[in-house]
Order: sequence, then structure tokens, then C-alpha cells
Amino acid sequence: MTVITGFYSLRQIIGDPTSNTPAKIPVGATTWWNGVKSGRYPKGIKISARRTAWRCEDIHALLNSFK
Repeated sequence: MTVITGFYSLRQIIGDPTSNTPAKIPVGATTWWNGVKSGRYPKGIKISARRTAWRCEDIHALLNSFK
């Protein structure tokens, strides 16, 4: 099993049609943030005043929980 370390931006998680980035989890930004608030999705890590990122391990664990 390969362990991926690092961080994903919101655009890398929910996709970005302007840069043709496919969605790992196909939900809108509002749905994502509501899921983070409710605990359904993992909490992000603030990397600056206006930027949040999510640990790759947390996103992959979330994806595996959907299977």
C-alpha cells in the first residue's frame, strides 16, 4: 500500500473546471464546507489567513470510507 503525504487544496478535492482539474469528491464548495462544519468531511489546516489545505491521508481515508 502506497501512503501519499502532503496536502490538497479545495480545488484539488472538489475539482476546478477552469483548469480542468477533476474532482476527487464531486460536491460543491458550499456542500464541502458544510460537511467540514458537521464533521462529515475532515477539518483542514490553515496554511495562511485565506488558505486552507487538507492532508492527503485524510482525503484518501475519506475516499476509502465511501467504498
